[in-house]
Amino acid sequence: MWGTDATSTFARLEGQVTVFVAVDHCTAEGVGIHAAKIGNRFEALEPIRQGVSERFGAYEQSLAVGLKLRHDHGSQYMSDDFQAELTFLGIESSPAFVRAPEGNGCAERFIRTLKEQLLWVRCFDTVEELRRALLEWLKVYNEKWLIERHGHRSPAQVRRAMLAAQAAA
Repeated sequence: MWGTDATSTFARLEGQVTVFVAVDHCTAEGVGIHAAKIGNRFEALEPIRQGVSERFGAYEQSLAVGLKLRHDHGSQYMSDDFQAELTFLGIESSPAFVRAPEGNGCAERFIRTLKEQLLWVRCFDTVEELRRALLEWLKVYNEKWLIERHGHRSPAQVRRAMLAAQAAA
């Protein structure tokens, strides 16, 4: 299961910006991240597209059958376009309970870390500058951020270990 959510920040020259994320519930690895001036349903799909392309090696119909996506009831996530894209990919929509953010706790915790490590400590002039910083931060987070529930290993270390165990079986 993956989780997705959004937060907002500010770019000095462009104003409010929406940041969308997608995170793997099992490994806590960020699978996609995106910033957009207009936080609509199409922009909300970008982290999912990044994750599917990277994890499945392509982006095509029914490629991600078996994957569930946890999201809140925000208009971007409940829109026909967003839901149709999930259906196209074979991803099962798994909305969290209304008014229960803990139902999407993995994405919420990921966003908290993102805020503490990047969004609250750096200023950005443009959306593009923020996008580049987000992608760089995601690489560092996945490789270096130690997760207690994984024995103080990084999300990428956990995923590599799981893939190695799966290949050995």
